[in-house]
Amino acid sequence: MSEEKSIGQSLHSFQAALTEDGQTLKDFMEQTYCNKWTGDAIYHAMAVRTTLVNAMHNFLTDYGLFNMERVQLSPVTDPLAHDIEYTPSISYKGHTYRGTHSMIYSKLLACFNKKIKGIFVDSPNIRLEIESATGNQRGKYLIDFSQMDIEVQRNRNIGMDEYLNNPKKVTTILNEDMEQAISFFEALISYSIKAVINKNDDNLKALGVALEEPKTPFPRYRKDEIAKKFGTAAYEKKTGKITKAQFFWITGLLRENYDLIYPYLKADGSKNKLTDFTSEMIFNYDICAQSLQRDTNTYGDAYEICSGAIREWLYEPIIERLIDNKIIPARPRIVGGNIENIEELEGYGPFLMAAALKNAQGQPLFPETFGGGIGIERMLFALCKGSVISKVDDITLFGKNPDSHPLYLF
Repeated sequence: MSEEKSIGQSLHSFQAALTEDGQTLKDFMEQTYCNKWTGDAIYHAMAVRTTLVNAMHNFLTDYGLFNMERVQLSPVTDPLAHDIEYTPSISYKGHTYRGTHSMIYSKLLACFNKKIKGIFVDSPNIRLEIESATGNQRGKYLIDFSQMDIEVQRNRNIGMDEYLNNPKKVTTILNEDMEQAISFFEALISYSIKAVINKNDDNLKALGVALEEPKTPFPRYRKDEIAKKFGTAAYEKKTGKITKAQFFWITGLLRENYDLIYPYLKADGSKNKLTDFTSEMIFNYDICAQSLQRDTNTYGDAYEICSGAIREWLYEPIIERLIDNKIIPARPRIVGGNIENIEELEGYGPFLMAAALKNAQGQPLFPETFGGGIGIERMLFALCKGSVISKVDDITLFGKNPDSHPLYLF
């Protein structure tokens, strides 16, 4: 029998703990929720958020991308490179589905149709982030948040033969596409920030912050360089201290299994070692943002607000990355249109079958793309943090910050 409490039992225990501490449920509700809901800070933050999200939608639509549906349940989800408590799952009609950490795999499959230039979706994400080990308020995490998920076709038609035997050509193309991806996201950020500047200056004033019209290209740093200079702890904030701009890039971070590393597989059948990878071989990127304080004209702390990459697109490296990252235990054995060892692959079986599919000409159907996800609440928090906004709870109506409350009432 499960030892997990029912919702009613949890609320009863929580209310009893409040009473023992000299509080009532009404006191907690007023202090934690009602005062925020009726306050000025959330009003101004929501006004900025509305303009920001609408501007992103307008830019992406004008660029020619299609909007897709939200995927919140699937047999497979992003395993993530950082620690979370566990992956929430539910049982429905006798089968188990996972709550999506992000829509990365759904985004990739949505680009199978080469006529589609790319897709975007304001997606839900559930990541049960581990509470601060020291009990400190980190301020930036939410376990339930929204993300502007984007994926754009590259359509370079690079097969496995070129991947293995023409690394100079492939590297040249990947560097070109990396620049295209960076230019795309810079244009998206610039368009959206200009919209907020034009419409929400009074709201920004009320929050004690300002926005600069972004200048492109944004400052850019390789992870190898800043790690050597600052170490691997809090390097975004340390890099922000030397950057005189609200937005900057950090590229080449060894991270998720779907972020492209090239070359990963060699023509002789071997693989590059983990210690051999440099930032120049890792085709991914983060955008970091920092607030600008109106009263002092100084920048606040920098936070990562967008993560993205050119994606792995060929079946063989997709499989090897998943194995080497210990996400699947073995290669799929596809025989006669079925996967003999589908059980040991957990939810990855259907996705890997899709990655193996080819068209009538024998070409892979799996798309070549670049993309990324912009955390809406994280971006809003990073740009508005200052004398009024101190933690992500302050810009969310129902923010579930793992460092804030033992129980979330809404």
